[in-house]
Amino acid sequence: MTADRRTVLRSAAQLAALTAAGGLISACGSGAPRRTDPGALAVHPGNVDPSHTTDPAWNGGEGPASAPPTAPPEPQPTADPAAATPPPAPPVLPPLAPGTPAEVVYGPRTGKNVALTFHGSGDPKLATALLEIAEQHGAKLTVMVVGSWLDQQPQMARRILDGGHELGNHTQNHLNISAMTPDQARAEIAQCADRLQKLTGSIGRWFRPSAAQYATPMVREQAKAVGYEHVLSFDVDPRDYSDPTAAELQRRVLGSVRGGSVVALHMGHQCTVDALPAILDGFAKTGLKPVTASQLCA
Repeated sequence: MTADRRTVLRSAAQLAALTAAGGLISACGSGAPRRTDPGALAVHPGNVDPSHTTDPAWNGGEGPASAPPTAPPEPQPTADPAAATPPPAPPVLPPLAPGTPAEVVYGPRTGKNVALTFHGSGDPKLATALLEIAEQHGAKLTVMVVGSWLDQQPQMARRILDGGHELGNHTQNHLNISAMTPDQARAEIAQCADRLQKLTGSIGRWFRPSAAQYATPMVREQAKAVGYEHVLSFDVDPRDYSDPTAAELQRRVLGSVRGGSVVALHMGHQCTVDALPAILDGFAKTGLKPVTASQLCA
């Protein structure tokens, strides 16, 4: 036998011995070496005799053979976040002085209190800026909100009250309420009242008619039917809705206001934001104090 023949036979014998001992060593990918059998078949249910498995739950690769079906879990009741949230506490208002009229145009002329009232609508950034200026000066405002504005900006209701200001009802859609039928007028008032009640826990004390300085007898009657004993009018109208310059608006307000005045302003106008610091400084120089309408009439 030649040397090459003996070498081939010795290699074949070593290969057979390694296979019988458990397989060749193979390093696949980046994991640790694993033992493989080049001649073995892939594991498949059809390649394995169930009687030879040591796993009693083996079922041809299809899961446990005799495990009972699992019943679906009983549905648990879920908490209703709305039910868990307590209704907002209504704001505390001072009692009105005896003899406060059904429609307030101005307050006591003998004092130094004045009421800055605002039509609540428009850009919430402008509204927030007005509130911040008032708070920096220690002034309290009365915001007569439009209900449709609260539908779009519900967070403003709490923002106004949390600043120590007062909220009132200025109808749902700010239409000409004096030209409506009694049922239409009542609906306009009631819808805004519902928004206030939901957001603040109260409909507010004051109602102001839309598109009118004074309430007609019909409007007063419908407001009272909704729950408003008092209508809030005004005696100073600087017409900031016409967007005058800040200096002109300041002149109009300071030239007309006096003790007891109720001033009608609007939240959605930049000129009002720009003029308010100077208006409040002017009040301070003459001893006038901006308070809420309820404080004015207390």
